[in-house]
Amino acid sequence: MADAPISLTRADDGRGLSYLESLLEENDLPSRDVRSKPECFYVGYADEDPIGVGGIERDGSDGLLRSVVVERSVRGTGYGTALCDALEAEARGDGVEALYLLTMTAVEFFVARSYREIDRDDAPEAIRETTEFAELCPSTATCMRKSL
Repeated sequence: MADAPISLTRADDGRGLSYLESLLEENDLPSRDVRSKPECFYVGYADEDPIGVGGIERDGSDGLLRSVVVERSVRGTGYGTALCDALEAEARGDGVEALYLLTMTAVEFFVARSYREIDRDDAPEAIRETTEFAELCPSTATCMRKSL
């Protein structure tokens, strides 16, 4: 289960992108812009098995954490936390100092990870101008921030 380490692989190949789009669509998450920025997305693996996906859109020292979801069969086993740990480590390694996100359903999960709710207008302009902020997520989504 979640004792297995998570490894991240960029989803910018055909197989990774197909898996990413499929898992997002199965979970009612936006996938429309995935192929226009494949370098932002990752597939998380436990051993050889894909267990989830996530993305980081970076703008300088700010990043947008997006599309984080794990397979239904592994929910509640710690893989979501492990996947977020790996994505945050990736972002930190790329020089990101603050991560932002929008969520409709996972506020408590992200609060437990030290994200704090902020007003959507308080996110940096470049983050607010992403497709996720401007078009894909409803205005009722909760905006959150975490310092890395």
